[in-house]
Amino acid sequence: MLGEPRLMEQMTVREVREALADNKTVVIPVGCLEQHGYHLPLNTDTINACEIAKAASQKTGCFVAAPITYSFSGGTLPGTVDLTPQVFSLMLQDICQSFYGQGFINIVILLGHAGTENTKAAYDAADMFLRRSAKDAAVAVVPFFELSPLILEEVKKGDFHAGYVETSLMLHWYPELVRSEIIMDEPQLAELMRTDQDAYQVVSKAVENQYVIPYITQKPEIQVGVMGYPQRATAEFGKQVFQELVENFSALIHQLNADRK
Repeated sequence: MLGEPRLMEQMTVREVREALADNKTVVIPVGCLEQHGYHLPLNTDTINACEIAKAASQKTGCFVAAPITYSFSGGTLPGTVDLTPQVFSLMLQDICQSFYGQGFINIVILLGHAGTENTKAAYDAADMFLRRSAKDAAVAVVPFFELSPLILEEVKKGDFHAGYVETSLMLHWYPELVRSEIIMDEPQLAELMRTDQDAYQVVSKAVENQYVIPYITQKPEIQVGVMGYPQRATAEFGKQVFQELVENFSALIHQLNADRK
């Protein structure tokens, strides 16, 4: 099947009702408004999730919900907007409950932004929704990068945030949004952030005791916030990654559709 994607925000009540008779799977794209260096737009993570979801909808007939554009970043550079993880989790639970009440039995939370805190909040939302509301629903939480062996290989090399992979994907999807000049933080700092996606953090305690909760903030010397190798990015590599993402995500949707009619 290859048709127009079912974008719920552009559909009418009648169109949703009629399409539900054919397909009861909905994808919720989750993004973030956060720092992506000086070369990528703040909504890169939302684009990640939406483009994968739309392409999978064309292949499988699944619904694509309006994206969640705010979540938790942890970054502090200008333009970044944080939604407390607990608030994000509760909001996601309510969205799942709304879809379940309409007759959707397969709910897929596609994380275009997969920061540590945000991912945990998404899993918590799915868990509590199932326990409290819908034990017969199938709920999947999918960090988008796990769908691509090519991405996972680059992650092993230290490419995380706004690096080779994300810049290549944006060059494939929306090259006009990618700025031509690549600017990095100081070399030692840029290399540190390739070791761990949470290496941007400064962790401290008011009192050094095992029961005292640490205070976490972003390293003040970070000015750009890129974690990877954006200089290597190409639209051709972005296309290869995108094909992997869509193929593997569509396979998941097909399985849900087949097993959960």
